Amino acid sequence: MPLLTALFAGFLFGLGLAVSNMMDPAKVLSFLDILGAWDPSLMLVMGGAIAVTLPGFRLVLKRQRPLFSGQFHLPTKSDIDRPLLAGAAIFGLGWGLAGLCPGPALAGLVTGEPRIIGFVVAMLAGYILTGWLQTREPALRAQSNP
Repeated sequence: MPLLTALFAGFLFGLGLAVSNMMDPAKVLSFLDILGAWDPSLMLVMGGAIAVTLPGFRLVLKRQRPLFSGQFHLPTKSDIDRPLLAGAAIFGLGWGLAGLCPGPALAGLVTGEPRIIGFVVAMLAGYILTGWLQTREPALRAQSNP
């Protein structure tokens, strides 16, 4: 049942991205171009997401546990550190340059567009590189501070 629930949630999320046109890099780039030919229509999408999420989270978190899991898996880290800021900067830069972020890119794979496939390949390479660097970080610190 958890797998079916995850598939349904992913399908619903992808459908929302397709209907809102967030899989179109040109649409996203025109939304981010506030000093040029700005297209504010994606604000409606973001506003709709916030309008559903805020009361939804309050309602769901009143439960002892989720419907299809033994416990909630919520982030516990709340500090703003260098890796978080660097990741946010890289994410924003990539989004501004390509007009894609991970969710719309993954949903956009169904279009078969080479630019989206290239973005996803680069994104996966970045995930793998980051994971590799994070596993090496303690060893690198030990080498630099004997």
